[in-house]
Amino acid sequence: MEQIEEYVEEVDEKWQAAYKMLAQTIAENIPEGFVLQMQYGMPTYVVPLSIFPEGYLNRNDEPLPFISLGAQKKHLALYHMGIMGNKELLQWFQEEYKQTVPTKLNMGKSCIRFTNTKTIPYALIGELVSKISMDEWIASYSRYKTKKGQ
Repeated sequence: MEQIEEYVEEVDEKWQAAYKMLAQTIAENIPEGFVLQMQYGMPTYVVPLSIFPEGYLNRNDEPLPFISLGAQKKHLALYHMGIMGNKELLQWFQEEYKQTVPTKLNMGKSCIRFTNTKTIPYALIGELVSKISMDEWIASYSRYKTKKGQ
């Protein structure tokens, strides 16, 4: 946890309050079982190896990531791995975002970028975070791996 606290303290002052609020929103809404740790240089909620021992990409020393929150120079980045292969969830989020936020959604495959701290839809993010249980995420990831022949 010390690494996570150091990461948060090093977040640029202009992003600091919004980062902490997003982190709190995620923590309050993350389904049971996920564990917070540093992964890929940022705080990440993962499926513990004790529950999914084959790990991410068959690396038995790397837990399966679910949600990460990073602070970049020009934006905050919320990486939600579960949204990537779930068309219904993605469509739901895109529609809700349009109705909630006046600015265009800035998003990659699993990365939601927030460039304006005043338009972050915290309640919507909380709802998004809560929509996939750990068991559902493991099943979805396992289906994806099977499709890819891994």
